[in-house]
Amino acid sequence: MVVAQQRDKKQKIIVALSGGVDSAVAAQLLQEEGHEVIGVYLELWPDDYYHSAGQEGRKEPWSDAQAVCRQLGIPFYALNCAQEFKRRVVNYFLATYAAGATPNPCVVCNKQVKFRRLIRYANQIGFDAVASGHYVRLIKDAGHYELWRAKDKAKDQSYFLYQLSQADLARLYFPLGNLTKNEVRDLARNYHLPVANKKDSQEVCFINNGLPNFLKRHLPLTPGPIVDSAGRHIGEHEGLPLYTVGQRRGIKVGGPGPYYVWGYDFSSNTLLVTSNVDDPQLLTDSFFIPQLFWSSGRRPRRSVDCQVVIRYHHQPLDCRLTRGAQGEWRVELARPEHSVTPGQSAVFYEGDKLLGGGVIALSDSFC
Repeated sequence: MVVAQQRDKKQKIIVALSGGVDSAVAAQLLQEEGHEVIGVYLELWPDDYYHSAGQEGRKEPWSDAQAVCRQLGIPFYALNCAQEFKRRVVNYFLATYAAGATPNPCVVCNKQVKFRRLIRYANQIGFDAVASGHYVRLIKDAGHYELWRAKDKAKDQSYFLYQLSQADLARLYFPLGNLTKNEVRDLARNYHLPVANKKDSQEVCFINNGLPNFLKRHLPLTPGPIVDSAGRHIGEHEGLPLYTVGQRRGIKVGGPGPYYVWGYDFSSNTLLVTSNVDDPQLLTDSFFIPQLFWSSGRRPRRSVDCQVVIRYHHQPLDCRLTRGAQGEWRVELARPEHSVTPGQSAVFYEGDKLLGGGVIALSDSFC
C-alpha cells in the first residue's frame, strides 16, 4: 500500500528559503503543523555582471527570505555556499557547454550543494529534517521512499531531483506536492506573506542577463563556419558553445530558413545545421546513459519498460531501458524523437512514480 510520508511526531525542520513564494508557504504550513521551524537561505555564487551592470538597487532574495521569517516569527540564518556552488555547479555548467553539450545545473545543485549542505547543517544543529518548496510528492512504500509527480503537473519538479538517494529522501519534506501553484498563491495571500505576489524567476539562478551573454563572458569562443546538410557554407557562428542540438533561433545565415542545429564538428569548429525539420539527423531512436541514479532504491536487474522525459516539461516517451555489459544503460525509444540533446537529463517514470535518471551521453555524431 502506498501512503503519504508520515509525520507522526513534531520535528525540528530546516526550511530552505529562496526568497520566493513557494518556500515561504512551505515554512508556514510546517509551522502550522506544530513543527519547530527555522529558515535558512543559501548564499550562492554571484555573477559579477549583476553588480557591474548597475543592479545594486534591486532587492536581494535573502532580504525577502528574512522578511518571511520575521512574519512567521522564526529564526533566519544564511549559509555561504558560494565557493562550493562555483566549484560544483557553475564550473560544471561551463565545462559542459564547452564540450558541446547542454547541462541541467539545477540537478547538480539540488544533490551536491543545496540538500547536501542543508542535511549536513541539520546534523550539526540537532535538527531532524530539511524541507523545500519543490513541487513533488514524497511517499513511503514498503520501507522505501519514492518521489512522485506533483499534483500540479505544470509545476512538477521531480525531473530535477532524480539524483537524491534513499538516505537523502528519508530526511526531506516537500509540503507543496499536493497543491497547485494557484492554491499556493492563495495561501500566501491569506497568510499575508510579504512575497505573496512576487513573480517566479525565469532564469537559471546565477544568470542575470541571458544565457548567451553569460557564456560569452565566461568561455573562450571562436567563430567558425555554419554548414548545411548539403555541405554548403551558409554563414558564420559566434562559437560552438552558444548552440544547442535542435536549436532554431539565433542561427545567423544568409538566405531563407529556418535552420536547426543537428551537431558539431569540433575538429574544424563547424556548426552543422539543416533546413528540414524532418531531417533524419534531428531524429534519435536510442541513446546511452553512462550512469543512472536510482532515487527509488529499486534498480531493475536487466531491463524495464517505462517512460522517459528527455528535458524539463517535455512529454513522457515510451521506452525500454536496458543495462549493458559495462554498466552503461541503453534507452530505446518506441518511436524516433526530435532533438535528443547530449548533456540534458533523461528521467524515467512508471506513471507518476520517479524511477531515476541520468545524463544523456555524447555520441560519435556530436564529436
